[in-house]
Amino acid sequence: MNNASSDSSTIPVLTIDGPSGSGKGTISRLVAQRLGWHYLDSGALYRAVGVAAGWADLDLADLAALVRCAFDTRIGFRDDPSGELRVLVNEQDATDELRTETAGAAASAIAAIPEVRAALKDRQRAFRQAPGLVADGRDMGTVIFPDAPFKVFLTASADERAERRYKQLKDKGVCVTLDGLLREILARDARDAQRAVAPLRPAEDAVRIDTTGLGIDTVVEQVLALLPAR
Repeated sequence: MNNASSDSSTIPVLTIDGPSGSGKGTISRLVAQRLGWHYLDSGALYRAVGVAAGWADLDLADLAALVRCAFDTRIGFRDDPSGELRVLVNEQDATDELRTETAGAAASAIAAIPEVRAALKDRQRAFRQAPGLVADGRDMGTVIFPDAPFKVFLTASADERAERRYKQLKDKGVCVTLDGLLREILARDARDAQRAVAPLRPAEDAVRIDTTGLGIDTVVEQVLALLPAR
């Protein structure tokens, strides 16, 4: 990804934040496709650093090593022939590994380190390229793109988010339990909301959408309706 141009502030950004399992990844990709805009999966960057740290057998308590890892890890994105986003970590396709709960837990722990967040901030802002960007994450509207003209905060009940994640992982052949996923989601919610730097919270000017019980297409249309007629 090339560096953002000097006048990138004129390029529109739609931020879609929310907790794990709120549907922000799926919704963001579909909205980006409909708009013809670029897409940033910010969570993949943190997961990528977590995977790289695991490959290097780093201790998640070794802050200095994790910060170095955040600076040194090479992260790339490409679409496969089916249109699915693939994530490359140090030139290796790590897409499937990034989706594991282990990678998610590592990402959450790493994301609580201010120096790691600072190391990844410029990488995320470089995705702001014409004709526009849909950025999904937890602090897109509050920290990374506070000037974004369009901001959404998705949420859903913890039970529904656990059920969605359960189905997603079972479909991929991953052995998980619904109770275990619910506990992990509640624990991650608490970590994300209580961390000192960039805690998970809606931007003051974000439109909140509760996706509990709503179909994907319905939520996509609600998000698109927030933007000017195209």
